[in-house]
Amino acid sequence: MAATDRDPDNEPNDLNDLDEVSDLVDDSDLPGRVDRLMDGLVADLERLAAIPSIAFPGFPAGPVQEAHDLLVGLLHDVGVPHVERIDLPDTAPVVFAEIPPPTPVAPTVLLYSHYDVQPPGDESLWRSPPFEPTPIEGGLRARGIADDKSNVIAHLGMLRAFGGRPPVGVKIVFEGQEEYGSPFDGYPPTDPDRFACDAMVIADLGNLRPGTPTLTTGLRGAAEVMVEVRTLQEPRHSGEFGGAAPDALLTLLKALATLHDVHGDVAVEGLRREEWTGTSYTEDEFRDLASVAEDLPLLGSGTLGERLWSGPAITVIGLDAPGVDGAASAVVPYARAKLNLRFHPKQDPHEAQDHLVRHLRALRPFGIPLTVTPGDTGPGYEAATGGPAYRAARAALKEAWGSDASYVATGGSIPLVNGLAQAAPDAEVLLFGAQDSLCNLHAPNERVLFSELRATVVAMCAFVRRYADDFRKGVTS
Repeated sequence: MAATDRDPDNEPNDLNDLDEVSDLVDDSDLPGRVDRLMDGLVADLERLAAIPSIAFPGFPAGPVQEAHDLLVGLLHDVGVPHVERIDLPDTAPVVFAEIPPPTPVAPTVLLYSHYDVQPPGDESLWRSPPFEPTPIEGGLRARGIADDKSNVIAHLGMLRAFGGRPPVGVKIVFEGQEEYGSPFDGYPPTDPDRFACDAMVIADLGNLRPGTPTLTTGLRGAAEVMVEVRTLQEPRHSGEFGGAAPDALLTLLKALATLHDVHGDVAVEGLRREEWTGTSYTEDEFRDLASVAEDLPLLGSGTLGERLWSGPAITVIGLDAPGVDGAASAVVPYARAKLNLRFHPKQDPHEAQDHLVRHLRALRPFGIPLTVTPGDTGPGYEAATGGPAYRAARAALKEAWGSDASYVATGGSIPLVNGLAQAAPDAEVLLFGAQDSLCNLHAPNERVLFSELRATVVAMCAFVRRYADDFRKGVTS
């Protein structure tokens, strides 16, 4: 790892200096200052989004490195004194940067986002080339422009608004292989001093809907399970043998049908489900987001929040069986399914996976045993929301969007959150950003709205200002 040295001569070192740092920017003009920065921020977002920084196997590594280098240059341009590169085996480089606290009693805030993106998928479904940022009404369209390059730029916008000298210490983590996954997820606990902080802003998500300030307080965990059935050495004519010869596909389907009850609720015992008390989608919003036709029912019972965030979900994400086209009239000898389990944010991942594995292994469809193999697991996360950083964040989001923030959770996972939380166990973890649930992340025609980007920068500015003030009052009272 290579690093630049910080300059201690430029670091304020007493309480009066914190006042001087705060006075560098007129607090009352922060929204106006952000407005004046927007043209430059949008231009940098376009530059970044034009780079196809896909860190998946089979894609070239050059664009990922190009995006990394662009961000390093932008951090130097804003005056960040300490920028380095973390290189781990089998992963893209991580940008780590640091601005020391303006005084010994000022808090430190860690800012996280990632600069890699999902592959574009079927480009024929895009209205414009995925890596040519294209104007739309109120925003831009491109792959990765919301997830997560808008949030990278939002972090930079906050630093620019304070002239590179925010009223808090700052640690910056820009990851380069989040979408595919990497060893970096487990790295922070091995180097806790590097990631030590008082609060974190994990900007890899955003609002429930545009214009609605949202704090995400829970992430469901994830686990995978493979289930296989082999009944015959090879296919046998269905006319001569069907009716007595055991059909592997029928056996597998009978097993999979036990995972849910007649309402579509998960029927595996031991998987945690609780009432959801925060905000959620309306049914119409969810139908629109999920492309569910009006004449089809939604699965399960209870509130959408319970079904999506505080309860389990089991999805068959892959099935190995003969295809319909060209299918022979034969009893199927072998079938396999891959299951994806999502579970309550506070349930232990191995415990949740074990409940599903035990359920399947206990089955004997038609008297036939199943081969059940547990796969990868990832923990969920539930944030504590009663601390000073959350109070400052709620006030900051209201200042930026003009209404009280809502609490939501997400069924998706951000594995690094747990690693960072283990490295800094006393730090408050805040999850908000410039995306919104209508932005088409991981789908064709991904977009970001300028209004969400602008409000996110204002919110980050207001947050560090309020948090620094409250922190100082707590230290000096």
